[in-house]
Amino acid sequence: MPSLLYQFAATRMKALGIIPARFASTRFPGKPLVDIGGMSMVERVYAQANAAQLTHVVVATDDARIVHHVQAFGGQAVLTSDRHQSGTDRCYEALQVLQQEYEVVVNIQGDEPFIQPEQIDKVLSCFQRPDAQIATLIKPVKDQQELFNANSPKVVIGAEGQALYFSRHPIPYLRGVEQGKWLESHTFYKHIGIYGYQTEVLAQLTQLTPSALEKAESLEQLRWLEHGLRITTAVTAVETIGIDTPEDLDKANAYLLSLGL
Repeated sequence: MPSLLYQFAATRMKALGIIPARFASTRFPGKPLVDIGGMSMVERVYAQANAAQLTHVVVATDDARIVHHVQAFGGQAVLTSDRHQSGTDRCYEALQVLQQEYEVVVNIQGDEPFIQPEQIDKVLSCFQRPDAQIATLIKPVKDQQELFNANSPKVVIGAEGQALYFSRHPIPYLRGVEQGKWLESHTFYKHIGIYGYQTEVLAQLTQLTPSALEKAESLEQLRWLEHGLRITTAVTAVETIGIDTPEDLDKANAYLLSLGL
C-alpha cells in the first residue's frame, strides 16, 4: 500500500512513466525480450511500473519487435530513433510522440525487472519539493565488493539530500582509515538508475552537450550537475537486480527460484 505521501504526490501531478528498451544492446542483444520466470523482462518492468502512482506508462523502443511484443501483452509502446545516445533522449522523443502534457516524466530502466512500485513512488514524492528539478534513488552500500565495484556508481549528497557528485570510485575518500574499515566508518551510497524529471527540465537536458566529468566517469548525470541542475535524492532500502549480461540473467532466475516463483 503506497504511503499517504505518495498518494498525495500522485494526486498533485500528472506523471508519465517511460521505459526505454533498446534491442541492440552491445553486451546483451535482445535483452528486453528475454524470458525471466515465464515473463519477458520488459513485461515485468511494465507490470511493476503500472502498479506505481503514475498517470500513464509507455515503453519507448528502437525496434518493431519490442513494440509488437508490448502490444501483445496489452501494453503501450512507441517506436523511437535507433540513434539516441541515452535513455534520456529516448524519453524525450517518446514524450513528443505521445503529444500529451505531463508535469513529470519518470525514466524507468528497461533492464530492472524487479523495480518496486514504491521505489517509483519515492521518486515521484521528491517533486513535492519546489526545488526538485530531477529526482533519483540512492541506497546504502552494504558490502566491500559493492563499494569498490566500478559498475555500481556511488553518490555523495548534501545536507538537503541533493546529489553533489557521482563516481564509479568510492566517495568520499576516507583519509587515515584502512579501506577494509571504510563501511564501518561512513555511510556510503550507491546510485539506483531511475530518474524523474520536470517536463521542461527534460527538454533542457536534451540540449546539453557532453561534459568533461561525464566523459571521465561515463556517467550522464554529471553533465546535469556541471550545468547547475539540482538532482534530489530519496533513499531506498530495496535491492534491485539490473540485467546487463547473460550472467545477470542467471542471477535473476536464481532470485526468482529463491522466492519460490
